[in-house]
Amino acid sequence: MEREIRLLVRHWARARRDYQGRSFTFFENDRAVAVCAGIGPEAARRACEAVIALYAPSEVISVGLAGALDPALPVGQVFTPRTVIDAKDGSRSDTEQGNGVLVSFSSVADPEQKSRLAKAYGAAAVDMESAAVARGAETHGLRFSAVKAISDAADFALPPVERFVDHDGKFRSLAFVGFLALRPWLWTSVLRLARNSSRAAGNLYAVLDRYNHHPKDMSPELRVSPRGNT
Repeated sequence: MEREIRLLVRHWARARRDYQGRSFTFFENDRAVAVCAGIGPEAARRACEAVIALYAPSEVISVGLAGALDPALPVGQVFTPRTVIDAKDGSRSDTEQGNGVLVSFSSVADPEQKSRLAKAYGAAAVDMESAAVARGAETHGLRFSAVKAISDAADFALPPVERFVDHDGKFRSLAFVGFLALRPWLWTSVLRLARNSSRAAGNLYAVLDRYNHHPKDMSPELRVSPRGNT
């Protein structure tokens, strides 16, 4: 989501481009391009296909927030997994860097589900999108990696956010606020999640700030050039 990378792209050029009947917002500089996929594997798949088709990158990186499965993994920690597993079919992607396992699950995991995922896959963290991005990159023969910042601890029960995600992966913020207004018992957990997510996003930016460097400071294979609309 855009708030997860707002610090990173605040000085990048913004471009609205269409791909396969959908409109995407891209953030561009001379070194990289970012697209906010939204929430869920299908939204991530569509955005991955769009950025590959329109920009011809040499590497695709799944960036964003994740939940801890390992109790030793603290909120705010930036996690770069060596292996990404799709819980839907057990398929694995090797990033050839980093350490540990990230599992992609199709829905928001509660503490009990987190415990089951940790035991089943030996995973340290969970998200919803990385496996879909990995599959898209591999289909096109591109390098893939993931950089995730932990926004919720292994024992943290997230508020019921999933019901407010539309079919395009966008979060319906106003509907969620209306839902919360009548349920004050959820306010504490929502405020805690907001604080933790802000902290995680800040740490994510600190790691990714290298993509703000001038092209002469970067390796040529990481540069991207926009293609015409497809």
